[in-house]
Amino acid sequence: MTFSRLDADNRPALAQALADDAWVVACLCAAWCGSCREYETAFRQLAERHPQHYFVWIDIEDQADVVGDFDIDDFPTLLIQRGPIVTFFGPMEPEIRLAERIFMTQREKSLEELQAHAVSNEQHRSWQSDFSLQKHLRAAIGNTTG
Repeated sequence: MTFSRLDADNRPALAQALADDAWVVACLCAAWCGSCREYETAFRQLAERHPQHYFVWIDIEDQADVVGDFDIDDFPTLLIQRGPIVTFFGPMEPEIRLAERIFMTQREKSLEELQAHAVSNEQHRSWQSDFSLQKHLRAAIGNTTG
């Protein structure tokens, strides 16, 4: 588990992890972004502290067929998902302690709390339909095998 960069070879494994109800913390960035390049080292270290979970680096340009429809306003953007439930989506200050605190807060919630949170307001409902990494991975994998 721990850290990986999303690419065509590991998409099926990540999709399977989400199908198996795993926690995935994804950082959405771009290679040209200086803040992202600096943040990557800290994100890798965060992954090393939580080896039982999946941490994935997604270059939005290289992986546009997966995340091209995501509305990314700023970098880095963090997506946290447990199985089919998107628990957090939003831009982050490039301070890894904040990302870790958000992740730990989400991880402490029960499945029932996560499900309730996912439909608690319009923004959270839109995360489920618009930013589900599980859904977008399945679509991208289907488009390459079809």
